[in-house]
Amino acid sequence: MRNNYLLSLFILLALLPVLIFRDYTPSNELRYLSIVDEALRSGHFLTFTNQGLPYADKPPLYFWLLIFSRWLLGGHYMWFLGLFSLVPALVVMGVMDRWVRGEVSADNRFTGRLMLMTCGLFLGLAIILRMDMLMCMFIVLSLYTFYRMQRGEGNHRRNAILFPVYVFLAVFSKGPVGILVPLLVSVAFLLVTGRIRTLSRYWGWTTWVVLLVGCALWFAGVYLEGGPEYLNNLLFHQTVDRAVNSFHHDEPFYYYFISVWYSLAPWSLLLIGIIVVSIRRGWIRTELERFFLTTLVVIVLMLSCISSKIAVYLTPAFPFFVYLAVLLLARFRWNRWLALALAVPAAVFVASTPVLVWLGGQPATQFLAQPSFYVAAGVLTLTGLLALFYLYRRKNFHRSIHTIAIGLFIAVFAGGWGLPALNSRMGFADLCHKAMQVAQEKQLSGYITYGISRPESMDVFLHQDVKPVTILGLLTNDYAGNVLLLSTRAVKRSSTVRALIEGKEKYNVGDYMVVAL
Repeated sequence: MRNNYLLSLFILLALLPVLIFRDYTPSNELRYLSIVDEALRSGHFLTFTNQGLPYADKPPLYFWLLIFSRWLLGGHYMWFLGLFSLVPALVVMGVMDRWVRGEVSADNRFTGRLMLMTCGLFLGLAIILRMDMLMCMFIVLSLYTFYRMQRGEGNHRRNAILFPVYVFLAVFSKGPVGILVPLLVSVAFLLVTGRIRTLSRYWGWTTWVVLLVGCALWFAGVYLEGGPEYLNNLLFHQTVDRAVNSFHHDEPFYYYFISVWYSLAPWSLLLIGIIVVSIRRGWIRTELERFFLTTLVVIVLMLSCISSKIAVYLTPAFPFFVYLAVLLLARFRWNRWLALALAVPAAVFVASTPVLVWLGGQPATQFLAQPSFYVAAGVLTLTGLLALFYLYRRKNFHRSIHTIAIGLFIAVFAGGWGLPALNSRMGFADLCHKAMQVAQEKQLSGYITYGISRPESMDVFLHQDVKPVTILGLLTNDYAGNVLLLSTRAVKRSSTVRALIEGKEKYNVGDYMVVAL
């Protein structure tokens, strides 16, 4: 337990510069903050709007956390908001570690913790403002509680209450996947082990009463606050329509069989290789191994059958990919293919410095030539060389994995200090702060945008609505006295735009421009 706390503290410190210095991404993070600001202005906390339009895409739990943060600190601060993803990720790590404690050595468990927290997409979701990691935490807790119940471990009455509470909170975090995963996994596992007749022990009246009461209170509140149209949108348009014939993120059945390779990087070759070889050799023997494998298969197949697909939806499967491989790792000895699975990411790390030097010398990517990025690349190169040494000279898998993972965290810490130089290209904070400064100095009254994707969420920074306009709108004199925010790409692409801003006071901010009209 003490080692878990120390590792969690190390991970928190490694990610702290990223949490402090990173700007919000316009596509989702800034939109969520804009939705929260609207909710606070309107006094609605169960039914949300985005720029005045109903937003029933997500349940309220994550938004409540963002609202709590705004109330507590008086504003939006990435270093605090990021904890709502990072803390659930660390909880998942701790639960999985406790789950395998009786069957895995301390060294293998440490390896598992490091691999889980450095899986590319899992690590990314631990610092991105999304509700996926929150849902993943509750799904893992529900499955862990189910497994303990069917093994007769712990206080049965307590677990019988915790199980449906975790399931409901998973639904309340992201939606129907929160109940589908625990339900389908438990049914499939009981079928595989010949105990399907015991299903009512876990999905009996206690479970359904907790779930139905929780959902009834939620839906009643939605109906009273948003009316029948919003409730219909929440229950059917955002669930059934997305599952059957998605209006958003529609992908083919095999999508996750491709995305999993980069989602699990740098460990994808190792994890998938160990699992596939173990299945072929009949090494899935213990009940815990069968449960983890069943969970993996059910999650991947279920999500593959749902029309709407993006890589992050597979998040609940990542802990089971890692820890099934960890359970099986002790049965493997050093061999060439297993070494190659680690040598590939180590070689990529070695190439980090020369690749960054080349990118830093190119006009289009010259902004990457930051001292902290060079330090991070140097750390990765040394990490890769050291990992290859442990792998081939010492033939020590664990030391090689530990080196790659710890080196990655050190590199993230070093590179995080250089993020302010990239923020003007990643988000809108620098752009909006400059626009506000120009508006104040020139006594301008409003903000319009051209050629910028999803500009409406700029209201988080500007504290007023932003109006996107067309070229025809710019040709009129309707927007005199406003501040124009536009992308430099739009300026280069259109001679009309260049002519319009010719002679006007303008300022470059990363990939954007601020013009006083």
